[in-house]
Amino acid sequence: MSTTSMHPATSASQNQPENRSQPPALPYARRRDQLVGSVIDASTTVLAQYHHDIVKFGMGAPAPDMLPAADFARIAVQVFSPENFTYGETKGEPVLIDALHDYLAATEQIPPEQQGNRDRLLITSGGMQGLDLGFKLFVTPGDLVACESPTYTNGSATAMSYEAEILEVPVDDEGMQVEALEEHTQRTGRAPKVIYTVPTFQNPAGVTMSLPRRERLLEFAHSHRSVIIEDNPYGMLRFEGQSLPALSDLSPNDPLIFGVRTFSKFVAPGLRVGWIDVDPEVRELAVNAKQTMDTCAPVPNQHLIARWLEEGGADSHVEVLRKAYRERKIAMSEGLERLFPGEIRATDPDGGFFLWLTFEDESINTEDLMTTALEEGVAYIPGPAFSPAGNFSNALRLCFASAAPDRIDDGLERLRRAVDRYLAER
Repeated sequence: MSTTSMHPATSASQNQPENRSQPPALPYARRRDQLVGSVIDASTTVLAQYHHDIVKFGMGAPAPDMLPAADFARIAVQVFSPENFTYGETKGEPVLIDALHDYLAATEQIPPEQQGNRDRLLITSGGMQGLDLGFKLFVTPGDLVACESPTYTNGSATAMSYEAEILEVPVDDEGMQVEALEEHTQRTGRAPKVIYTVPTFQNPAGVTMSLPRRERLLEFAHSHRSVIIEDNPYGMLRFEGQSLPALSDLSPNDPLIFGVRTFSKFVAPGLRVGWIDVDPEVRELAVNAKQTMDTCAPVPNQHLIARWLEEGGADSHVEVLRKAYRERKIAMSEGLERLFPGEIRATDPDGGFFLWLTFEDESINTEDLMTTALEEGVAYIPGPAFSPAGNFSNALRLCFASAAPDRIDDGLERLRRAVDRYLAER
């Protein structure tokens, strides 16, 4: 009795599903639904669809005239040599770590107890990588992460990408309402594993956490062993009022404080260079975590910034920024008072980039208003972009750092027309 073997190709073809129009579902990781992206970053793509003039109050970036581009062009000729276009040390180029430490020490941005300790600094590919490292090291799926509300949602979105549960803590003129965090913990018996805060010139509200609240937050963190990720991109951009110590200044060498900083806001965002200031033990783990991302931050850019710091470029440049941003904030505040009398509430920041505007008419939806605003030639970021839960529908964020005073006036006139159109058409 003979047998006939079936050709493998024939067997495969007979076992193919009849419906070939539907591709098989991809085996995504569970965290897929937590990858929410950034409305803020996506706004650049939205703007690219419009070809008329738009006053850009959306992205938190310095205006081109606020960048030390001439210094960079001169320095680039000196440091853009072949040996600086290869891989560098993951922890950062030693020349930048030294120059950065010296600059921070000279400007009293490092507490005396930490001066001379370069083992706390790690150079990152922008501030966002610093946030990613912090959440990667401390968040396990299901952990509770507390953040301000409204908050910089690129930070909370990073926590969510590691499957954190987000607790939104209200913000007022003194920053995060720490008492609300305490009340939640007492009521639920569950303290956050990580607290994410932008305590100085907060993004998006522009408010600064008061000294009593900073001290109270530190007490809470120590009591519950909560890690504080202190995101501080704007601290050196104070143009009014009295300076307040960073959380890391109030509690030097504190392993529970994970400091995130960046050159993006006071030098240039396109360089993609930042740093973290953390306990040396944490830094060693952060080096390992960073090596799974990008090996090293951009080496040529690190050398460019190092030389710029060594030459003293930062000192004069920061003074220019403070003066300019004060003028721009005043222009925006006065323009809003003139054009929207009795219709809005707006914060009055003493530094940083942002002003938070809330319409008294709660029926105004700033996401719906956005299309009309773009047609009128002005861009902003709607309030719900700063809440994981989508709150603040009648609010928006305006960046005053990105436009000169006359341009700010023009943009606010366009916003006034957009609101009038929106209300009339509705």
